[in-house]
Amino acid sequence: MTASSSATRRTTINDVARAASVSRQTVSNVVNAPERVAPDTLARVQAQIELLGFRPNRAAQSLKQERAGAWGLELNSAGFGRLGSIIDTFLIELTGGASVRGSHVVPFTAPDPTAPIPSYERLIASRVADGFVLTDTRRNDPRPGWLDAHQVPYAAFGRVWDDPSITSWVDVDGASGVEAAVHHLAAQGYEKIGYLGWPEGSPVGDDRRSGWLRATAELGLAHPEWQATSPQSLEAASRAAAGLLDVLGGGAAIVCASDALALGVWRVLVERRLAPGVDVGIVCFDDTDIAQALDLSSLHQPLDRVADRVLHMLGTGSDSRDPAGGLLLPPELVVRSSSKPAGDRMTRKEK
Repeated sequence: MTASSSATRRTTINDVARAASVSRQTVSNVVNAPERVAPDTLARVQAQIELLGFRPNRAAQSLKQERAGAWGLELNSAGFGRLGSIIDTFLIELTGGASVRGSHVVPFTAPDPTAPIPSYERLIASRVADGFVLTDTRRNDPRPGWLDAHQVPYAAFGRVWDDPSITSWVDVDGASGVEAAVHHLAAQGYEKIGYLGWPEGSPVGDDRRSGWLRATAELGLAHPEWQATSPQSLEAASRAAAGLLDVLGGGAAIVCASDALALGVWRVLVERRLAPGVDVGIVCFDDTDIAQALDLSSLHQPLDRVADRVLHMLGTGSDSRDPAGGLLLPPELVVRSSSKPAGDRMTRKEK
């Protein structure tokens, strides 16, 4: 940068970040919290700050130091008009964990979930929240890019699907969970294992389906026709389950992308006077009240660990592209009566 250009344009944090080959958040940490930065990176950034004559905006710094001690969380970000049991439980875990850390959670809604940014701007401008916890991450999600551009801290429950370089997230490994469910059913003696999932295009649903595809291929049980799709609706799930059961026949098992879809399978079995775990095996995903009430084997999401890690990322000021970020946690298979081993099924049938 020449003397004349430096005189006409103030050096910005972006200039320093570019010159030092680091993120803007790292430069901010060097200025405001140098103890968080590795010594070699600290020295490199400080050298560029001196070379470029960067002077932080003290007014902006003083505003940033007026911390609210709160993290915003948008409710209904998927536009469903309800939380759903997983987000409901996650919110409880997050709120409890924040309290232990001396902070709190500020739930809010966006009038239009497809254009949520104005609501985030208002919370930042009014200093109600220091940063955000994102849920229901999806493709073409405008929030991570906007938050990055405005240097607003955030961490997500769910991968940032469009930008693998963003790693400020914690997620549950749906693919490996479904793989474990398929292997469990195969070990129980089921030779036909179908799949009931969501329509193609949902990143979470597609990820879970990939686990079924991989596991059935590994076991030599791959049959593309042994799958069906349904939205998260009891009536639609029941129709899809009826068609899938007609294709599979008796003695089969079905892995479902959610407990709500499994309820459709259970309903059809009851209508046909068939018993889950005796005539047809079922393993589902989420381990909500539905699975527990109907005694369905299900994959339990470790939401307490997700909340703990999200709060850790926010509390330590993790860079959104920190190579150490991005954490996939495996779900736990909770085995119940809907996936009985072959011996138990035969015994009950004979009785």
